[in-house]
Amino acid sequence: MTRVALALAFAAGLPGAAVAQSVAEQLNDYPTAARADYVFACMVTNGQTREMLDRCACSIDEIASILPYEKYLEAETVLSMRRVGGERMSFFQSAAMAENIVADLRRAQAEAEIICF
Repeated sequence: MTRVALALAFAAGLPGAAVAQSVAEQLNDYPTAARADYVFACMVTNGQTREMLDRCACSIDEIASILPYEKYLEAETVLSMRRVGGERMSFFQSAAMAENIVADLRRAQAEAEIICF
């Protein structure tokens, strides 16, 4: 993929480093802290062993390859708001838009689980 991006950059007259950097940014748009939070939570759930560290890190990497960080953040926000409860938060419990956002995350997590666990 990088070679294709660089070839397109040369064809368009763009500097190669700028395209390579943007490709790298696209593939790694999750902040380190978000990845670490996921791995810590995964390890609490599955066991705090070296094997689980590797599997949980694999899992967030797979999720990141499927779901852009913005969509991941939206889904995490919906899930967080569901835990709060109350009348004002009922939108996050039943709205179709909220369900779709969370469903995308769940699908990415299921695929990651198949690959990593």
